[in-house]
Formats: sequence, C-alpha cells, structure tokens
Amino acid sequence: MGAWDIGHFDNDTAADFGGRVDDAEPGKKADVLRDVLSAIADTGPEQYADCGEEAVAAAALIAAQCPGGEPVTTAYGPKEPLPPLPADLRPLAVRALDRLTAENAEPLDLWEEAGEDQAWLAGIAALREVLVAAPGE
Repeated sequence: MGAWDIGHFDNDTAADFGGRVDDAEPGKKADVLRDVLSAIADTGPEQYADCGEEAVAAAALIAAQCPGGEPVTTAYGPKEPLPPLPADLRPLAVRALDRLTAENAEPLDLWEEAGEDQAWLAGIAALREVLVAAPGE
C-alpha cells in the first residue's frame, strides 16, 4: 500500500478509487461502491482480505451522507458530488469494515507493522459508528 497518511483516502489505491467513482455514470456510482464493499465483506475469515483500501474509502463516502458523517473533502476523493446513496449500502459497509479489522486482513497487518494500527482502527471505528447509527430508509 502506498500510504502517506492515516486518512481514508490517504493512499494510492483509495486516491485512484476516487477517480474511478468520478468516472462512473451517475446512476452507476452506488454500484462501484457496492462492488468494492462486497469483495471485502464476502471474504471469509479463512481467506486473506487484501486491497481493503477501496472498501474503506467507499465506507467513508457512504458515511459522509449519514447524520453525523464527516464530508470527504480531500483532494484525493471524488471531485464530483455523489448522488444520494441507497441505505442498503450502510450495513454492507459495516460488514466490510468489520472484515478489515479482523484477522487475515492486509490493511490491518500493514498498519500494525507501521505501528499505526490504533490510529487506523480509531478512524475505522468512527466510520462504523456513523454507519450503524444512521436510520434506515
């Protein structure tokens, strides 16, 4: 992971993902998020979950539309505003975040190696809290 800071878009993979979200047609943006979240959420505990940076970025975009969510203002996120996202993405994002904070998850392993796992986990916990607290629609 080419990371330069702890933020949800502060790595090369997430920054590229922001561009991919921008490139998607307005009606397909939610599908782009759903695809990366599902790829992680559907990874079993016996499998190694790698490339979770896109799922974290997707979760941040979804949380930004929830009450109490922080807007994604980094230059590395999507440049265009997202349309309202379906509420069913919220529990999927929570499942993906839970998978990335469990054993056999590359982002957690890499942040542990860098000695920044607690800071990274705090950011993930904040996203998760917003997603779980958001009312269903």
